[in-house]
Amino acid sequence: MARQDNENTSMKNALSAFIQKNKLEKGMDKVDAREAWVRLMGNGVNNYTTEIELRFDTLYVSLSSSVLREELSLGKSKIIRMINEEIGKELVKKIILR
Repeated sequence: MARQDNENTSMKNALSAFIQKNKLEKGMDKVDAREAWVRLMGNGVNNYTTEIELRFDTLYVSLSSSVLREELSLGKSKIIRMINEEIGKELVKKIILR
């Protein structure tokens, strides 16, 4: 079992080094933020989500429901905290719902 853990850790470290060396981290962050939103919000919110984009430290989310947009805007700080916990780093500092 220990050998497999070592192999997984080595692969993770190698992949991480490759991503950083090739300056792919920003692209991976965008994917991570998008996937975190989808996982955390569930089908109810995702059915009304039309676009998710991370620019710098701001997550822009387009929603097709003004009622849902208003409801989610009340819990922005909680959503930011949940997304950052899901990603495993302080990536999102601000959410813009539009």
